[in-house]
Amino acid sequence: MLITTGLYAGLLALWYLLLGARVSLMRDREQILVGDGGNPRLLSRIRAHANFAEYVPLVLILMATLELGGTVAPSVLHAIGITLLVARLAHGYTMSFAPSFRAGRMLGAGLTYLLLLGLGLWCVWRGLLIVAM
Repeated sequence: MLITTGLYAGLLALWYLLLGARVSLMRDREQILVGDGGNPRLLSRIRAHANFAEYVPLVLILMATLELGGTVAPSVLHAIGITLLVARLAHGYTMSFAPSFRAGRMLGAGLTYLLLLGLGLWCVWRGLLIVAM
């Protein structure tokens, strides 16, 4: 069972919901049904929401793969989950709430890329070990 991955997937789902709601509310307020209508603030919110959808699922899949393998300590899985949560909160907050705060965006993107790289290599390594047995 994916207890640890499920915990972070749930927390991230709530953040994703908030990011999406901010897009919907702004679309309604500005009466923009499709696209960004040339509104840079709406575009930033759309990209915060979309960027989350582009990166988070793959990181969660890699995390779940490691958890299902049963050889990763729960503390390591929590460290991964916390890092992902911090990364996406920093990135999403910057893009949706405070677009001028570039450091949060860079922190969030950088941590997400590091997680993708590290987890991707870890899963490949584990897969090759199993194949070699």
